[in-house]
Amino acid sequence: MNIYTRTGDKGKTSVIGGRVDKDDVRVEAYGTVDEVNSYVGLAMAELDDTKFADVLEDLEKIQHELFDCGGDLATISEKAPEKLTTEAITYLEQRIDKYISEAPPLEKFILPGGTKPAATIHIARTVVRRAERLTVTLMKSGAAVSPLSLQYLNRLSDYFFALARVINVRRGVKDVEYVRSAKVFHNTKKKGQTD
Repeated sequence: MNIYTRTGDKGKTSVIGGRVDKDDVRVEAYGTVDEVNSYVGLAMAELDDTKFADVLEDLEKIQHELFDCGGDLATISEKAPEKLTTEAITYLEQRIDKYISEAPPLEKFILPGGTKPAATIHIARTVVRRAERLTVTLMKSGAAVSPLSLQYLNRLSDYFFALARVINVRRGVKDVEYVRSAKVFHNTKKKGQTD
């Protein structure tokens, strides 16, 4: 099996329902989702299955959902069924609540880092935010985009924030607060919740 097709040599690529330029914002959006998936794989390689069996199970599920999200973003055909579901978003929200309850209360911004897998998850979180911004740009262009993709990416960045903190907690490493941060997390939000 050849992995090269020679069909992209002129700056075009195939999407579901046609072909677009390789620098099309749609390609940027689903390509960024693919980048997230690679960071998730790296984080998984850095976690042991004794303390993190539940996390590894979550992350493998998320890797499949990221392929679903990328597929939905790569679709220009309005007839193609969506792969992402509302259940995937609900599951992320449930896991966020669990992880938030496992980590110490948070009032201030924290520095991304701690253990290597937590730092990797923080990178994944920031790349998800970029994917989310690109998806908004794609939607504003008038292109057909599943709203579930945007919702999923938004929840996923929150999930990664909560997860990075839990990884540090389980490894016995404290988060470092940003020294000039005001108190930004209050009782009106769940601990650690971001926008």
